[in-house]
Amino acid sequence: MAFESDSPLDQLWKSYSRTFAAFDDLTLARWLAQTLGQLEGRVWRLSHPLVGAYRLAALIAHERQIWLKRLATIPAVYQDAACCRAPVLPLLTRDVRESGLICQHCNETLIAFSDLPHEVAELIAAWADEYEPVHGVAHWDDCRRRSAGDYERAYENAAQQAEQLLLRAGTQLAPRLLEHYPAIIWEDQDECLEVRPEDVRPGS
Repeated sequence: MAFESDSPLDQLWKSYSRTFAAFDDLTLARWLAQTLGQLEGRVWRLSHPLVGAYRLAALIAHERQIWLKRLATIPAVYQDAACCRAPVLPLLTRDVRESGLICQHCNETLIAFSDLPHEVAELIAAWADEYEPVHGVAHWDDCRRRSAGDYERAYENAAQQAEQLLLRAGTQLAPRLLEHYPAIIWEDQDECLEVRPEDVRPGS
């Protein structure tokens, strides 16, 4: 959520972020600390409004180096992230094998895949291996698409599989990570396959 593009959605989020940009440093630090308390102990969808608001505020806080100033007391369960010294708040994505868990404050790798608890890492690795070829359908070249015969059907099937795999990440993998981290956010969409958060639900 870095607002680097000129897409209407990114520009809309940029306009939302102005609310937090207007906060002074102390107010922003207190709001973040209080919201971390609300996030604590639960698994959250990336699309959840509270998570979206937190990520907007965290972006402003990172730019101002709020966490380095230690202006507010965060819940004790949150340790400092090695990447930016903000509270540890990991995001699980389909790229976890390559990128690890992502920091919600600086968007860098928060926890490398090799540093994940072994028993959870095995489950996540199996899930990521299953997800990779499904997501890959969106990036087939023309030759591969022609050889598939009916690419539209292959794409739709991949989207449906992605919905189920993302749901599994949120209902099975993320709770296992919650045993090791104070809160977990999971990616509940796949833009390449046009899977939206509302598509990722039980029975979809």
